[in-house]
Amino acid sequence: MENEAARLGGNAVIGVDLDYEVIGANGSMLMVSCSGTAVVV
Repeated sequence: MENEAARLGGNAVIGVDLDYEVIGANGSMLMVSCSGTAVVV
């Protein structure tokens, strides 16, 4: 997220949300997603 924020011209990430979900047969996999907002401080 830091690299993407810098690419967009930001120097910080706020409002970070981390989600996860167990998927697959017998819960054999974990899907993780993370999002936030790039800002200039």
